[in-house]
Amino acid sequence: MTTLAVLGSGHWPAERDHGSPTPPPGFIGSSFIALAAELARRCLAGQHTEKPLPPAETPRTAVVLVSPRGDVATAAAVARAVDTGGRVSPLLFFQSVPNSVAGWVAAHWGLDGPVVCTSPAADPVADAVRTAELLLDDGEADRVLLLLVDQADPEHESDQGAGVLLARRPALLTNAPTTSSREPRHGR
Repeated sequence: MTTLAVLGSGHWPAERDHGSPTPPPGFIGSSFIALAAELARRCLAGQHTEKPLPPAETPRTAVVLVSPRGDVATAAAVARAVDTGGRVSPLLFFQSVPNSVAGWVAAHWGLDGPVVCTSPAADPVADAVRTAELLLDDGEADRVLLLLVDQADPEHESDQGAGVLLARRPALLTNAPTTSSREPRHGR
């Protein structure tokens, strides 16, 4: 497997954060989108400008969005509407929220690698790292932006998330022999 190097990272909330992050233009309702977009900004700000770069000027970067529970707020709004016999707004098509924000992040930052969204039943961090390693090992991307989004629920005080921009760690001594491959020296 690939040894990974961290090129950028970000967390929510950080000490300076209050309230919820601001959603990108055109997105409403749930904090899921705003959280994912803000995590991406924190990871990429040191590597990119706010505008998309031409593909020739940036390494192929995949976006992997991992959320163990998905968009909790939109799912709750849809459930309330269904339970009360109300009309469900087409803007609350909650199954598409992770895909839409991952696609928005890719378009906004000019990232041209694969976009993957998962909702693992087990360890979300292990799932995210495994997915990043597969994309790098298969040559699908040169870098991977991992976004782990966990919306607030009754057990959590606020939305939480972490993001990291990963790449392959360059081999430091690619031509140096390893201890096991050296043959004993006999005289000079």
